[in-house]
Amino acid sequence: MPVSTETVLSDVTAASPRPQPPFGQALATWAKVGLLSFGGPTAQIALMHRVVVDEKKWLSEPLFLNALSFCMLLPGPEAMQLATYMGWRLHGLAGGLAAGLLFVAPGALVVLALSMIYAVFGQVPLVEAVFFGIKAAVLVIVIEALLRIARRALTGSAHWAIAALSFVAIFFLALPFPLIVAAAALFGFLRAPAGPATLDIASPGPANLRRTLRTILVGLTVWLAPLFALTAVFGREHMVSQLAWFFSKLAVVTFGGAYAVLAYMGQDVVVRHGWLEAGQMLDGLGLAETTPGPLILVTEFVGFLAMWRAGGEAAWAMGLLGAAVALWATFVPCFLWIFAGAPYVDWINAQPRLRGALAAITAAVVGVIANLALWFGLHVFFREVRLTEAGILHLWTPDLASLDWRVVALASVSSVLLLRLHWGIPAVLAVVAALGVALRAGGF
Repeated sequence: MPVSTETVLSDVTAASPRPQPPFGQALATWAKVGLLSFGGPTAQIALMHRVVVDEKKWLSEPLFLNALSFCMLLPGPEAMQLATYMGWRLHGLAGGLAAGLLFVAPGALVVLALSMIYAVFGQVPLVEAVFFGIKAAVLVIVIEALLRIARRALTGSAHWAIAALSFVAIFFLALPFPLIVAAAALFGFLRAPAGPATLDIASPGPANLRRTLRTILVGLTVWLAPLFALTAVFGREHMVSQLAWFFSKLAVVTFGGAYAVLAYMGQDVVVRHGWLEAGQMLDGLGLAETTPGPLILVTEFVGFLAMWRAGGEAAWAMGLLGAAVALWATFVPCFLWIFAGAPYVDWINAQPRLRGALAAITAAVVGVIANLALWFGLHVFFREVRLTEAGILHLWTPDLASLDWRVVALASVSSVLLLRLHWGIPAVLAVVAALGVALRAGGF
């Protein structure tokens, strides 16, 4: 017998009440999390769990895990969305806005400053040497993320098949990422067994459909109205308009976290649009890895540098506009997803078919990240890489004679530090950046 949303949510067994902190205390906690959120989504989620569940005891373990599963189902950066959800759970709309903004703001300011420095000094030999080392480490970081997600996501032969087919579809056939995600979700939804929904944790109460529709309408207006205004002012063919709608599409279709976003964005930015070079894209990822906040702040780097390069005499103003557009189009939808979906979190996580769709999406993301790792690897290890097309097939082929032994050496060091010794990402990046400078100083 079908179970309605209101029945599930109203029949939840109440757990022991947990203290609701004063808003000011929560605000200070979200600011602390935002300033300390280094190391990518896994480290950020672990930090929030330690602070909110273990230390403050504001949320229970089951509620935290259900919220995390919901955020993994959404497009966009799951760590930022989890912070927003926890803020909403404690203090409603104001709490969600505060937690989400404070999670993003420190890193956004740092990335903007570093992007401006990179734009001016990127060709200085010392800076080039620093980023030369960072590129090699970033490749290993992506591989580590691939291995970590694969261990969690590929739990059966069907998931391995989904991952393999996703890799073939995007690397060899250049199929659109949204199509791959949609196909995986449909397969997972249909394959999962139907069953009753059961919950045993506290819920805020039945969701109000009218309120949800109002939230969606307001959120869409806030998100899209400025982008339509920019398009009206600059025209559809202007780069700022293209950036606005590119990042908006990214916000809708990139399920599976930050590395899935990068897998979709990296090749489009470099190959399809030509806004940045492959080396610059890797440099931007290296900047985002070394700063607090979500890794997807690399979109801010892309927006700033692309507009700065094309801005001519108004380069600085256009660069700042590009950064603002990237931030707006990337993060405003995240608030919309959370505020519209938060009342349904417990119900969604109790649906077997939706869980099946999420598991299949995560498996597809493994294949997409494998594509990202291979594509980046070819462009980092080899100085010359060509794209060969034969009908529907696309193949990137390196010139083996252009293999850069320095990158191989730096990547090997990064692999040992990250995968064997389990160093933190900031420490590894510092070491390989210093080695890159040493190679330059030694005449290599």
